[in-house]
Amino acid sequence: MRVVITGASGFVGHGLARFLCSHPGALGRPMSKLVLADLTPGETGQGRQGWDGAEWHCGDLTDAAYLNSLLKEPVDCFFHLASVPGLAAERKPELGWSVNLLGSIALMERLARQGREGGRVPRVVFASSIAVYGVLGPGVVNEDCVPRPIISYGAHKLMTEILLADLSRRGEIDARSLRLPGIVARPVSASRHGSAFMSLLFHKAAAREGYICPVSRDATAWWMSLTTCVANLVLAAKLDAISMPPSRLWQLPVLHASVGDIVATLADHLGPESTSGFRFVPDVAIENLFGRFPNLSAPGAMAAGFIRDPDPSALVTNVLKG
Repeated sequence: MRVVITGASGFVGHGLARFLCSHPGALGRPMSKLVLADLTPGETGQGRQGWDGAEWHCGDLTDAAYLNSLLKEPVDCFFHLASVPGLAAERKPELGWSVNLLGSIALMERLARQGREGGRVPRVVFASSIAVYGVLGPGVVNEDCVPRPIISYGAHKLMTEILLADLSRRGEIDARSLRLPGIVARPVSASRHGSAFMSLLFHKAAAREGYICPVSRDATAWWMSLTTCVANLVLAAKLDAISMPPSRLWQLPVLHASVGDIVATLADHLGPESTSGFRFVPDVAIENLFGRFPNLSAPGAMAAGFIRDPDPSALVTNVLKG
């Protein structure tokens, strides 16, 4: 079974690759090869070459020659995690457009060509985002919530979801898109995400450092640990196509919690001194986009087996244990 992960140098990609190397039968069949694709192995990529069954194939997803090389051999399972983060895509719209949308279109066309020509339909797991929703009002969001993205990153994710559903309808790929919430705790260097404060709370508390948080204590967000995210990605890859909705889309269940809840739980786990230097100075734009999430109801996803961190204590435990 040949498996490819794009964005393998990233936080989620690294976690997924590490898990698959430790559990080579996790996708239901043994892996013959795990290909890790990204521009470079990145800071956390050193030493990964020794993982059983894994090899790096570095290059630019906007380069047609690289895509042809990456997909020269048939792919059984393809995890598409690579993207230009939201704030970076806003500041550099041409880069966001070329990677997040045009790069994804070119990639999926090549995978669909494999399905059309080789009779071996690749299974694709796409990391979409709750950024497709835009600003969410009060109340409860359900799985039928109409997406209204207000940043290019969200718009590109939504368009890719639609493309994947259409290619799946045509039988050229077997796709499933997962709308991911804030995954914690991303490395400190991953600051191009508008939701970076969600991860910085953990890093600053662990280091016993002061932190000026750009949202209020009462700000609410949708949280998920890397451990839970990886489990959901693996489950998505194993689901039978017959169980998938026509949209080929799942809104994952999440932990809905306030920043104050998370900070208090960090203090419980790490000691009160770990968060004593925290101050809350809300940035209106950041709080509006990332700090006013309502409750989420996702019974369909939960019935399919997708999971969430059940409470703040479980989230913090999963994050701290790495």
